[in-house]
Amino acid sequence: MANFQDIQQRETGLKQHLTSAQMVMIAIGGAVGTGLFMGSAFAIGFAGPAVLVSYAIGAFIALLLIGCLGEMTVAHPTSGSFGAYAEFYLGPLAGFVVRYAYWAALVLAVGMEVTAVGMYMAYWFPQVPQWIWVVLFSVILIGVNLRSVKVYGAVEYAFSAIKVAAIVAFVLIGSYVVFGARIPGIGLQNYQTGGGFWAKGAWGMWLGVIVAMFSYLGVEAIAVAAGEAQHPQQAVQRAMKSTVLRLVLFYLLTLSLMLAIVPWTDAARQTSPFVRVMEVIGIPWAAGVLNFVVLVAALSAMNSQLYTTSRMMFSLARAHQAPRVFGVTNARGVPVAAILISSLGAAVAMFINAFWPKESFVWMMSIAMFGAMFAWFMVFVTHLAFRRRREREGAPRTAFRMWGFPWLTLLGAALMAAVLLTTALTPEFRLTLAFGLPWLLLLSVIFWWRSR
Repeated sequence: MANFQDIQQRETGLKQHLTSAQMVMIAIGGAVGTGLFMGSAFAIGFAGPAVLVSYAIGAFIALLLIGCLGEMTVAHPTSGSFGAYAEFYLGPLAGFVVRYAYWAALVLAVGMEVTAVGMYMAYWFPQVPQWIWVVLFSVILIGVNLRSVKVYGAVEYAFSAIKVAAIVAFVLIGSYVVFGARIPGIGLQNYQTGGGFWAKGAWGMWLGVIVAMFSYLGVEAIAVAAGEAQHPQQAVQRAMKSTVLRLVLFYLLTLSLMLAIVPWTDAARQTSPFVRVMEVIGIPWAAGVLNFVVLVAALSAMNSQLYTTSRMMFSLARAHQAPRVFGVTNARGVPVAAILISSLGAAVAMFINAFWPKESFVWMMSIAMFGAMFAWFMVFVTHLAFRRRREREGAPRTAFRMWGFPWLTLLGAALMAAVLLTTALTPEFRLTLAFGLPWLLLLSVIFWWRSR
């Protein structure tokens, strides 16, 4: 394909209604979900207080990704995003594999988030089977996505605003409790309990990076949403810069305060460490209120992921790599069939919840993270080809450029490869590569067969 405009023209039909503020909230909605409110318990169990270093490393990788993806998105804003970039700069096979791997990951992530919704609802209704909540909330959010991108953007903005307000309130209250109230048993000395800051050693800290990376997955939604932004180049630049800063502050500040209020040995055993913190502080009804917030966080992340994965399927159909029906939009610019097929994760979650409610969350997180991490790795690889080809062809400089090229791009790729390989050495995440590598092989065989 001689010109990327051919791909952009191929993916027309979606409505450009999203503002830069909504794009920021879409990214926050995808990244601040169960990874922070529930997944942090797993990370603390792996790393102890050194989980702060784990999340800092994850934030650094996310920052490198945003730099690479931001430069490519400003040059080529389209809903196919990094899948389309891989197709154009690496070849059709790369575009096919990246899109389908990422699509499958987010389909399962949608199921994982709605699984968490069932677990949070059990806080108030322990006698009600979790699968009932999975069905109810899945129907509601699928309906939101089917309305229009304008409705989706407004709902996601509201969801994310609730999360941001709750996190800010948590930081303010937690700061007072830790540094102002002087309550016995609460303070920075808790970092030294249970073996100290490095209680689980450097290896435990590195295992915490796996969960941290899963927590940050979702920031790439900005690039996908660029295809439906009102002013994509300007919106992408503003959204990417502010999103990374907010995510780093949200994750590191909240975890720092939480570990000072609740000893890590206690926090690591809880379904949601944040609810436990509210219970320890003793604020009336605070635990119930925060449980509502983490419920909204899971719904928000599910909403964002359903949007993103449906657009990836839309891009596949427009590239003639999926049934044509998934590339059809209605009068409101909504790819209805792509949204419905991308809702399969909710059905998978309902099935797993009905038979294995205790194991469902970890299983789905382990499987889902492969495709998303592989997509991040491929963003770095694609950026290397993108920059070198544009320099070779004398293309004009983009308004947003990745710094430290090529070394920081290579560092990002190396770190993502290391995180993926580490999952094979971790019993809790062994399913990641056990599922992911055969999936990549199957996708490659399917592409080869279709090409013939």
